[in-house]
Amino acid sequence: MTPSPRIPIRARDAPGGAVAGGADHEAPCLIKGCAEMDVYTFLIQVLNGLQYGLLLFLVASGLTMIFGIMGIINLAHGSFYMIGAYLAWAFAAATGSLFSAILLGLVVSTLIGVILEWTVFRRLYHRDHLYQVLLTFGLIMIFEELRSMTFGDDVHSVAIPAVFSAAIPLTDTLSYPVYRLVISATCLVVAMLIYWLIQHTRLGMMIRAGASNREMVQVLGIDIKLVYTLVFALGLALAAFAGMIAAPISTVYPNMGGQILIISFVVVVVGGIGSVKGTLLAALMIGMADTFGKIVLPQIASMSAYLLMAAVLLWRPRGLFAVGGR
Repeated sequence: MTPSPRIPIRARDAPGGAVAGGADHEAPCLIKGCAEMDVYTFLIQVLNGLQYGLLLFLVASGLTMIFGIMGIINLAHGSFYMIGAYLAWAFAAATGSLFSAILLGLVVSTLIGVILEWTVFRRLYHRDHLYQVLLTFGLIMIFEELRSMTFGDDVHSVAIPAVFSAAIPLTDTLSYPVYRLVISATCLVVAMLIYWLIQHTRLGMMIRAGASNREMVQVLGIDIKLVYTLVFALGLALAAFAGMIAAPISTVYPNMGGQILIISFVVVVVGGIGSVKGTLLAALMIGMADTFGKIVLPQIASMSAYLLMAAVLLWRPRGLFAVGGR
C-alpha cells in the first residue's frame, strides 16, 4: 500500500504540513477535549502552512505559466513532481549528495521538457483542449510505466543533508526542523527569481507579449516557438525541483504526482489563470487552510482547499488576479 500524499502529522510523511514538533510529536487538536493550541504550536503550524504553500507555488507556478501563456492543459505536470523526487533519490544514492542530485535532476528534467515540447506539445497549440487532455493523460500512464520499469514500485526515502539535519528547539518537547525552513527560504528565492525574470528581463517581455498576442510577436521577428519551448521547460523544471527538495521530508512512492496535480490546479484557479502573483497568494492561502484545517476541524480538513476555492470563485469567478480575458 502506498502512503497517502495528504499532509500528515509526522515529519517525514509528506511534502508539507502539520508537524507539531519533533519527528514523532503528535499535532494537537482543538476539537473534542484536545489541548488548546499554545503560541509555540501556533507558530509551528504557521511555518508548516508557509512551507507547504510555497512548495505548492513551485508546482503551480509552472502549471499556470504553461496554461496561461501557451494555452496548454498539461495533466502530466504532476508527473514531473514525481520524476523530480525519483531523480533526487536515484542521484543522491549514486553521488551521496542531495545538492549534486538536485543539479543533475534539474538538467535531466529540463532536457525532458525541451524534448517533449519539440516532439509532442508543439503540435497541440492550435488544437482543442480535449486533444491536450487526452494526450497528457496518456503521458501520465507512460511516465508511471517508465517509473515502474526504471525504479520499481517500492517506497524510498531520501536523507536530509547533514548540514540541515538539526532542529531548532522551541520548548522542552517542541522543535522545528531546519530543513523545512530551508525549503521555505529556497521557494521564496525561486519566487523572486521568477518575478524578476518575467517583469525585468527581455525574455520576460517576450513571454508577456507572446501570452497576449502570439501573431504580433511573430511579425516583430521574435521566435515565439523558442520562447514557448523555454517556458514549457521552465514550468516542468519547477515542478521537478519541488519534488526534489520535498523528497527528504517525504517518502518517494508511485503515483505521488496525482494529488499534487489536483491541488495545484486548485491553486491556479483560485489565483487566476496565467497570474504568477495570484498563484503565490493562492498557494499560501491553501497551505494555511490545509494545515490549520487538520488542527481545528480535522473532520473536514480534506475539503478545506476546495471550500476555499468555492468561496473565492463566488466572490471573484475568474480568480484573484485573472490575466486578460481568461
